[in-house]
Amino acid sequence: MNLFAQSAVITLAIVNARVWTGDATRPWADAIAVAGNRIALVGSSAEVRKRTPPSARLVDAQGGMVVPGFTDAHVHFIDGGFALASVQLRDAKTKEEFIRRIAAFAKTVPPGAWITNGDWDHENWGGELPTRSWIDSVTPNNPVWINRLDGHMNLANAAALHAAGVTRSVADVGGGTIVRDAGGEPTGVFKDNAQRIVERAIPDAPPAVSDRALDAAMHYVAAQGVTSVHNMGSWADLAVFERAHHANRLITRIYAAVPLSSWKQLADTVKARGFGDDWLRIGALKGFVDGSIGSHTAAMLRPFADSPKDSGFFVNTPEHLYEWTSNADKNGLHVIVHAIGDRAIRTQLDIFERVEKENGPRDRRFRIEHAQHIAPADMARFGTLGVIASVQPYHAIDDGRWVEKVIGHERSKGTYAFRSLLDAKATLAFGSDWFVAPPIPLTGIYAAVTRRTLDDKNPGGWFPEQKVTLDEALRAYTAAGSYAGYAEKDRGVLKAGMLADIAVIDRDLTKVAPETIRDAKITMTIVDGRVVFGK
Repeated sequence: MNLFAQSAVITLAIVNARVWTGDATRPWADAIAVAGNRIALVGSSAEVRKRTPPSARLVDAQGGMVVPGFTDAHVHFIDGGFALASVQLRDAKTKEEFIRRIAAFAKTVPPGAWITNGDWDHENWGGELPTRSWIDSVTPNNPVWINRLDGHMNLANAAALHAAGVTRSVADVGGGTIVRDAGGEPTGVFKDNAQRIVERAIPDAPPAVSDRALDAAMHYVAAQGVTSVHNMGSWADLAVFERAHHANRLITRIYAAVPLSSWKQLADTVKARGFGDDWLRIGALKGFVDGSIGSHTAAMLRPFADSPKDSGFFVNTPEHLYEWTSNADKNGLHVIVHAIGDRAIRTQLDIFERVEKENGPRDRRFRIEHAQHIAPADMARFGTLGVIASVQPYHAIDDGRWVEKVIGHERSKGTYAFRSLLDAKATLAFGSDWFVAPPIPLTGIYAAVTRRTLDDKNPGGWFPEQKVTLDEALRAYTAAGSYAGYAEKDRGVLKAGMLADIAVIDRDLTKVAPETIRDAKITMTIVDGRVVFGK
């Protein structure tokens, strides 16, 4: 027992639990005690009860499971908060339902207010892309700018196009697509870089509105057992987080990434004020190689199976990606890059390998976000190069319903290849990509362990050879997520001296059928020794 554990006055204790610690020296226990904001003791219920004074809070877990607070290694946190209050289109199954939901929501907002988010999925109704003609008549007074659930494709109505000054003469954009009808008119769908044409017309949300979105996001993820997030966002997002931090309003720990192209601004910021603290850390830069499979904008080595003349594209040139990565790395910053297609992944791995050779050894922890469709020859490179695979297991059971028709069966074998990545000795960090997917780690664990697609057409698992174990999935949401954000010294395992970030689950996941893991519930979430969800 260390000095802190011996001298600490316990303020909160959980007994009668199945404690998965993530600590190899003591993997399991049945009780845990907290002193202030740190863990004081992990042991037996008898030990913990004996050390706990009457003034402390004593929680009986009733046989439930206690785990380190989950880290969601990939979120768009402010967007997720805004999406909670916007039109909900993710499960709209038909064109008619899509239109009906937008029409109903438009009646609830003031004239002139923009309707955003949405998270629609055209695969739900067979793959036909929506057009502005579907919704113009039901949204005459509100600009509409609603995204496909992957964030790489948006639909604008006539009012939004007018606000952005878009006409049929609008020029095409490199690294993006403006979908047009047979007569050359924009249909309202904009992909990847082309989205900026409309986005620049959207007014900034007032600070108070952004603050409310952050509060909503923090409370929502707290109910899912999430205690830390890695935000893939903007300098505007960082300003919202800083306001909350200064006001002591944060209940979620945030690792805030800003755009890779702004590496110089971040280097100057870090030089002036450091990397931050346990609540809000900076130093990460997020870049993009390509788009997504669902939008046909992922960069592939071979054409899409359903579009033989199309193999996607880069949204940034390899030359720019190398320049930004190299300069960021020279300044000690953390480079995190979105790459989905096999050509995109290979390109970024090549850049990482080149930069490491040129800049010399250091603890750089390069990350590839999503790493969805990996060429077999590149799988082992994640391990040999030490590149973290930051992946989102929910995508596997979502995209698994339809992705084979887009890239074929053979290439799909390297899709969401979690087992292969672990076998290649890669660090696997799990996240959600919220707003794109729900930020619910228990659902993500279910997805990684079962690989049962959302339509239940793969009861034995979609490419079941890529399943991971429950222990591996828990580790990817805890210790590995902490490592992926340079926080492993304080978070990710339950042992004395670590920050008291803890989640309590209503059942022991080791004793239930894997297909029922998604039915489990979080009963309590503790951050910094304080209960932020549950009673």
